[in-house]
Amino acid sequence: MERLYRSSQKAFQELIKVGLVEDTGYKIYSAQATGCAPIINALQKGTDEINPVKPNTIASSIAIGNPADGYYFLQAMGGLGESVTDDKILEGIHPFGPNRGNNYRACWGTEVAVTKKLIQNGKIPPEESIVISVTGNGYKTLAAVARRVEKPLTITATLESFDGTLRTH
Repeated sequence: MERLYRSSQKAFQELIKVGLVEDTGYKIYSAQATGCAPIINALQKGTDEINPVKPNTIASSIAIGNPADGYYFLQAMGGLGESVTDDKILEGIHPFGPNRGNNYRACWGTEVAVTKKLIQNGKIPPEESIVISVTGNGYKTLAAVARRVEKPLTITATLESFDGTLRTH
């Protein structure tokens, strides 16, 4: 996690150096699922002791219950972060749905939902420019979001079936 934080810092510094963005300062916030938030739990308790947790979240790709470098990440992030429930994660996934040319991914929903929460709680000013960095694909999340999305259309491999589906939808 600290490497992720450091690589994000390096990326911002390189964008500034080559002139693609202004050096107006930046902050990096941490997002975790409530069902697996050992770093955010420590942050909220005001301690630097990371207590391992058993992951219990749909955000499986970020569900690290005992992060090896959690202590160092906590020191590097400067006290900026939040966690959100699985329901909020599902709400946060919505803007990335298949109708936008993407698959769903729970970690994306976590980042979006935490960003909304930080804005609502006044930790990020609403007029501030924000970049939410999301990567990966959504194939790991299909089962977790199945109850929240429309069932896909199934057609036979014929032009007639395709045309008929287009006319009815």
